[in-house]
This record gives sequence, C-alpha cells and structure tokens, in this order.
Amino acid sequence: MASLHCIVVTPEETALEETVDFVALPLFDGEIGIGAGHSPLIGRLGYGEMRLKSSESTQRFYLDGGFVQVADNVVSILTGRAVPVAEVDAAAAEEKLVAARNLPSNTPELMEIRDRQVSQARAQIRIGRGG
Repeated sequence: MASLHCIVVTPEETALEETVDFVALPLFDGEIGIGAGHSPLIGRLGYGEMRLKSSESTQRFYLDGGFVQVADNVVSILTGRAVPVAEVDAAAAEEKLVAARNLPSNTPELMEIRDRQVSQARAQIRIGRGG
C-alpha cells in the first residue's frame, strides 16, 4: 500500500515528520481526507483535529489554523500550534471561551480577534472532550 510523508511545521519547530497511510485535516470550511495519490492542492486550515492513520495506530493533534500543501505524496502543514490531543485541556479552553466572549467587539478588527479566539476555544473544547 502506498503511503504519505506528513510534515508539520510550527514557528518554533518541525513538530512532526511521519510516514502514514491517511491524513484527515480541518480546513477552514470543512474537513478533508488525504490518501496516497491525492491530487495536488493548497488549502487553508481551520482550528480543529488532525488525524494521522497508519496500520499500527491513529495519532490525533489539535491544529491552530495555518496552511496545507499536498504534492507527490507529501503533506506539508504550516500551523501556529500542533498539540497532541492528550495535552489539550478542555477546562482551560472553557475559561478561554468565556474570556474571548467578553472581549470588546466594537470595531471590525476587534470583532475578528474575538471571533478567532472563540473559534479556537470551541475547537479545543470539542477535542479535549473527545468529540
């Protein structure tokens, strides 16, 4: 069976470099599944769960937006953060959600900041609870 080479890069480090069979990613407008032989693409990532499946296991990570490029069975992901799901704290994310909802939103820029933080917190809550 053909495989994919998946590379996840954050501003601080190369967070992950694995050979896998399948990658599921949160795009800003839905989810995408990528298998070997997938057509080339560049996409904008949303906030949510990335799943890496191989014959041995499934690895799960929270991604904090970014971009994905697929070409020649290589999936390159640039993201602000890649956190293993086991390290996502749903209770802390709920506190962040409350704080984000209380941010001022009286200008388009402030509204965009508030909405981004709300979306990030909701995704972390969903993943932290196993949903």
